[in-house]
Amino acid sequence: MATALITGMNGFTGQYMAEELRSAGYDVIGLASRSSKGGGSGVYHCDLLDRDGLVKVFAQVKPDLVVHLAAIAFVAHGDVDAIYRTNVVGTRNLLDAIVKSSHIPRSVLLASSANIYGNAVVEPITESVIAAPANDYAVSKLSMEYMAKLWFEQLPITLVRPFNYTGAGQSLNFLIPKIVDHFKRRATELELGNINVIRDFSDVRSVVRRYKLLLESGIHGDVFNVCSGQGHSLLDVLQMMREISGHDLDVRVNPAFVRANEVHRLIGSSEKLDIAVGKVADIPLRETLTWMLNSAL
Repeated sequence: MATALITGMNGFTGQYMAEELRSAGYDVIGLASRSSKGGGSGVYHCDLLDRDGLVKVFAQVKPDLVVHLAAIAFVAHGDVDAIYRTNVVGTRNLLDAIVKSSHIPRSVLLASSANIYGNAVVEPITESVIAAPANDYAVSKLSMEYMAKLWFEQLPITLVRPFNYTGAGQSLNFLIPKIVDHFKRRATELELGNINVIRDFSDVRSVVRRYKLLLESGIHGDVFNVCSGQGHSLLDVLQMMREISGHDLDVRVNPAFVRANEVHRLIGSSEKLDIAVGKVADIPLRETLTWMLNSAL
């Protein structure tokens, strides 16, 4: 049985990635930070900044596939130093550890972010659009990409740039789960930032399916957008939630939630990925929102 190692497996995306790979017959091993909750025989607790610890894990596990999801993924995270240490230095430590373990996997997938495009003036955004990161999180992810390219000759690396995605169990720090939670609780009021932003929202289940296909494709040394190609404003999301839940609430714009470096419109093209691995049916946003509203997660 082939073995897949997922960094950040206890996180939102990691849990769905593990389920996707297990369903495909892989033995799934997790790598989680020492401070994270959860564990068991299939999870190694090791921080990305612990170089020696990472080498020991990879030398022991000898994974056939590596999915690197561990990152500080919240754009408004307050600790800028931590963003760069985790997303850039941590990823470099990971790649170095794989090489030093003397076992080269068949495929290494690194999750970047569509945030690197910033306020792109073209639509839809293809992989050839020049990066213009507008916040530290995006800069850290673009820096990670450049760093990773230094390892292309040594490791079978594929870079993915996921656009916004969501699903049951995502942290309430993120916008869609926050909105769904207010409707689930039948709240009377909801405070948001800029409600006119437009995003390309995908369902996490579609995202991990695409990741698996890329891991098995044999394609390396390239970068792919992961997106639906459909844009929705927060006003669209709010209206869908009113219709799905049968509940209404007052929406207020809180200036404290409006970021000066906000990316206003972000819609991607999945054409390159579709050609590479085949078209994956997108789960409609309304279906995703219904799942989230009815989920116990």
